[in-house]
Amino acid sequence: MRVLLISSYEIGRQPFGVASSAAWLQAEGADVTCLDLAMEHLDEEAVRAANLIAFHVPMHTATRIAISHLSRVKALNRQAHICFFGLYAPVNETYLRQLGVETILGGEFEEGLAALVRRLEAPFSERMERSVQPEPTISLARQQFLVPDRTGMPVLQRYAKVDIGDGTQRVAGYTEASRGCLHMCRHCPIVPVYGGRFRIVQRDVVLEDIRRQVAQGAEHITFGDPDFLNGPKHAMAIVVALHDEFPEITYDVTVKVEHLRKHSAILPKLRETGCLFVTSAVEAVDERTLEIYEKNHTRADLAEVAREFRRVGLTLNPTFVTFSPWTTLESYADLLDLLIELDLVDNVAPIQYAIRLLIPTGSRLLELSEVREIVQPFDQEALYFPWKHQNPAVDELYESVRALVEAGAAASQAKRATFRAIWKATYAAQHGILPDDSGVPEPPIADLPERSVPSVTEPWYCCAEPTDLQLAGSGGRAAI
Repeated sequence: MRVLLISSYEIGRQPFGVASSAAWLQAEGADVTCLDLAMEHLDEEAVRAANLIAFHVPMHTATRIAISHLSRVKALNRQAHICFFGLYAPVNETYLRQLGVETILGGEFEEGLAALVRRLEAPFSERMERSVQPEPTISLARQQFLVPDRTGMPVLQRYAKVDIGDGTQRVAGYTEASRGCLHMCRHCPIVPVYGGRFRIVQRDVVLEDIRRQVAQGAEHITFGDPDFLNGPKHAMAIVVALHDEFPEITYDVTVKVEHLRKHSAILPKLRETGCLFVTSAVEAVDERTLEIYEKNHTRADLAEVAREFRRVGLTLNPTFVTFSPWTTLESYADLLDLLIELDLVDNVAPIQYAIRLLIPTGSRLLELSEVREIVQPFDQEALYFPWKHQNPAVDELYESVRALVEAGAAASQAKRATFRAIWKATYAAQHGILPDDSGVPEPPIADLPERSVPSVTEPWYCCAEPTDLQLAGSGGRAAI
């Protein structure tokens, strides 16, 4: 059985899901080829040779890019069985099957992929007896993981780096200690698949995966868990063991504000074991939006976390859904002012100022009548429910901010310069004047001490409608 595993886009990371699947399928005796379209062009010979072609779709942008390649793949090999696997496969099942995808696997997908290979190797008569996919579309089985096999992937040095804050960059590896999440945040794409549950990757597997990446040159490890502190004992045991074995290796994690408050006693240990920064999906700073999203934290919680991080010596990397149906010109300006007040301007990647809420199929936001009333019919090609803000001025500000962010990225503009332009555009929108009008003041950031903040060279984002630049990442590198 010749299997081609295709990753289309994963925010500059070497994909864990593909490497893990490769190990499982090789254990089944399959001949596995891996392809990362964010780094490589489509290998036509590999497509023609495959019996099974499986696209990994862990995020919305990845799914859009994978679909854009599907017709070409099918034209090159009409006999191959087509599978989509990952978080965004089951939520888009109806449309994917219309496009000719035969197997859909979500959640804990490795066992399903292994079962699919066994099914395809069975005699033709046995396969024809099955009219529906026998593997579960969503599996939440507690798997005994295998160590990911990354040998068929582009080298780590080609992926996004970690800038430690002074311009020095480190080669970054990527692994996962858990999947899913215990929480039910209303806007989160994980919820329709995992429904408030999470599954761990065994400690010895995670550590061996890290060892192999360090041997390949990794100097930093990104833990891609949706929330690293869903299982704090499991997570902390891993980073303590990592630091004991590789004290020079740094790492970063993603944690909810709620957990940063609840487990604040852990923060010094994170810093001591080499954590460079913590990404946290703050999403909003106005209480109404936070309640709608069911984030279980408040504006005051964010302020307290920011103060605690300063005290401990950790870097907070907050992310936001800055444009939603509940955003107003005033609330957007308030967010910018709060970042100044909390001295977080240097901590926020500019793309975060232009994040527009994505509403995919299965979103818990669709439980709200006020959301159902504003969304347009589902756009199958875009894979989300379009919406317009009731105040056109907010959508106009979004377009202005997006253009400023993209122009800043193209010019390698400093974060503060982009922030300054966005702050002035927001002030102008509030007061009905042009951003370059003499009546537009300067943002009060001159007195803030400039900080050297560690970050990934390709910023993290979630729950956002992708920009054209992100979708253009296939076959090269996404610009944002």
